[in-house]
Amino acid sequence: MRSRLRLAAVVVAATAVLAGCSATSDDDVLADLGLDGLTGQEIVTRLDTSTDSRPLNFTASVREDEVLVGDGTAEVAVPLDEGEFYVSIAPYIETTHECYFHSLATCQGELVDEPVEVTITDADGVVLVEESATTYSNGFVGYWLPEDVEGTIEITQGDLSGNVPFSTTEGSPTCVTTLQLT
Repeated sequence: MRSRLRLAAVVVAATAVLAGCSATSDDDVLADLGLDGLTGQEIVTRLDTSTDSRPLNFTASVREDEVLVGDGTAEVAVPLDEGEFYVSIAPYIETTHECYFHSLATCQGELVDEPVEVTITDADGVVLVEESATTYSNGFVGYWLPEDVEGTIEITQGDLSGNVPFSTTEGSPTCVTTLQLT
């Protein structure tokens, strides 16, 4: 009887040690990707503006209230500040892709490193963003907007322009790939 108890104790201890050795903590995932110590907003901005070619060798997806970062074995949810909502926009002329939650690691837009004029207004006509910008290496340009707003995004490039509605209400997309410049 005693040998069975000892054997059971050894099995339990060995299992705990092995599980501890193989588990990947949230801090490990972020540290391995060079993202430890960053806020959710800082992670989103760093990855969206990265000049690394897509796809990256990990996953990162912007949701309405968190950014999910994974290394293939574990996924970490890093909260985003309340009151802000990230919208990443990939204007296009000919080629686009479907997207709902912006993938910071795989989404690739058509217009890379291109100058654009961006105007974002709410439903009451209040201008939230009005600036000259350059699309990132992934073909997107992103903005932190107030939560619970609906309005219009307009982008112009030379003689081409387009506009689409947007929303930062609960359940809204963080990825806009429907803004065609014509």
